[in-house]
Amino acid sequence: MAHLLLTLPGLSSVLLAAHFYRAGQLALAVASLALIALLAVPRRWAARAVQIALVLGALEWLRTLAAFTAERVSAGQPYLRLAVILLAVAAFTAASALVFRNARLRVRYNIGGRL
Repeated sequence: MAHLLLTLPGLSSVLLAAHFYRAGQLALAVASLALIALLAVPRRWAARAVQIALVLGALEWLRTLAAFTAERVSAGQPYLRLAVILLAVAAFTAASALVFRNARLRVRYNIGGRL
């Protein structure tokens, strides 16, 4: 079960890597893919690093949402579908950071107390 939960932050990392790669930001794309490897490190600091990166990734999706929506509005093009998709991806990325609240993952990463 714990491994299944880790597919959520893994998928979020792949989506972020694709986003950064398409934007020509190769270093950030590689860093996003490195998060997948970091999931294999059973340490508290690794879980926290992934969580922080995912929250920052969700903020990046929101920044992208604002920029793309503004472009579409100024060009007089439809923007609602774009906004809904990017908002859903941002929410998914942010929610992926919450998987570390699961009891099995808390034991795996030695996370004590509440997150």
